[in-house]
Order: sequence, then structure tokens, then C-alpha cells
Amino acid sequence: MDLNDFIKKAVEILPKGAFLTTKDNETVNTMTIGWGSFGFQWGVPVATVMVRESRHSKIAMDKGCDFTLTFPLDDSMKTALGYCGQKSGKDTDKIADCGLKLIPAKEVSTPVIDCKSLVMECKIFASTPMTEELTCKEILDKWYKSGDLHTMYHAKITGFYELS
Repeated sequence: MDLNDFIKKAVEILPKGAFLTTKDNETVNTMTIGWGSFGFQWGVPVATVMVRESRHSKIAMDKGCDFTLTFPLDDSMKTALGYCGQKSGKDTDKIADCGLKLIPAKEVSTPVIDCKSLVMECKIFASTPMTEELTCKEILDKWYKSGDLHTMYHAKITGFYELS
């Protein structure tokens, strides 16, 4: 599958949930995302993911230089996606709680959730924190009533493949 077809399929899956997995030293954490974008910037394939200021994963994203995205291809991960979207890695080991298995990534240091899925391996090259001053009122009123804005992480897609 070429990257354009891969991205098209990932974008179709994303609203159902994908795992964003991070590594801080030896601690691996995962969270569920439903938003993001993919394309090309500065001549390279990129993924942009959004992590709220309150999320435990943000600590690893700010310290780390890479992450992985796992887009499940069936409903077998639906319960785990729900759990990882509601619980914080500050309070619990979500990977152990859900019985998720990790496998080494091919291009980055952060592992991959082992399930039937599409996988993107990504190296962060920039981050952009949202601010109230630079975000339109309509978006703030709909998505950020309690504050807790996102930081957008822009990353080069270093690898992409399907796990079966």
C-alpha cells in the first residue's frame, strides 16, 4: 500500500479511535485519539496529533522525540480504546489493565500496540501549543469550555505498515 492509500484508510479509522503510544525513559503509555491530520510539509510525510495539556502523555510527548500510532482494523480493541481514552497513565498502567501487548517499532524507540491494525511510526519535529488568543471563539466555546487546550505535535512519518 502506498502512503496516500495508507493515509486515506487511517483517516477513515481515526474517528473510531487510534492508540497514540509514547515512551518516557522506560515507561510506555498509550492514550486514545480521535483527531489528527496527515499530509506533506517541507517535502516529508507528516502526522499532526493533538494532546491536551492535562494528559499524562503530554509529559512524554514534550520530553520524547517519537511516538507510534496504531489504528485498529476491527472492533477487537473497542473496549481498550474506550478505557485508554478515559483513564490517565498518571493513575494506572493502561497497557497492563487492558492486557495490551507491545512489539518493537521498526524505526523509532516507542513500541507499537500489537493488534490487527495500521501502524505509523513518527518522529516529532515541532510542537504548537494552542492559545485562547489565537483560537476562534466558536471552537473555544464548543471544545474548550473548561480550558485544557491542546498542543499540536508535528511529526515526520518514518514508517507505515499493516499488522495482521
